[in-house]
Amino acid sequence: MTTTYPILNHTRVCATTGRPLIPGEKYCSALFDESGQFVRKDYSAAGWPGPPNDAFAFWTGKVPDQHQKRRLTFDAELLMECFVRLAEETDPNKVHFRYVVALLLLRRKQLRFEDVRREDGQEFLQLKCPKTGSAFEVLDPHLSEADIARVQEEVVKVLGWE
Repeated sequence: MTTTYPILNHTRVCATTGRPLIPGEKYCSALFDESGQFVRKDYSAAGWPGPPNDAFAFWTGKVPDQHQKRRLTFDAELLMECFVRLAEETDPNKVHFRYVVALLLLRRKQLRFEDVRREDGQEFLQLKCPKTGSAFEVLDPHLSEADIARVQEEVVKVLGWE
């Protein structure tokens, strides 16, 4: 099974003004669901309209130098926000996306594994946030290791962490 997410990498262009963003410049990005597809939009600091109500997530950063290798870091709060917002999604691509985000949050110790609930041939991971005590349930779509790696790459791309 191949899962793909047609998401643009950092565009290096302000979605409001159309002006190119230069390395080192502060930018804001937002992730939207448009017709069932994740769409990333980047904005210059001056072109940022503020946090969009219809965005799954938004974040800030500095435009990386295209030639400089960057150490991959994860923004745990942004990951948690995406994870929570995708809770009611039933689209298989979004279910896979949420599952991989949950795995990343488990790895970062932002979530703790509690148990597995089985129902109608499906397995649901029972997770808990150690900070807030909030409980979560995540469908295990039984992705292969290759599929998990592919979806994780897409999570990294959509959130601009590459």
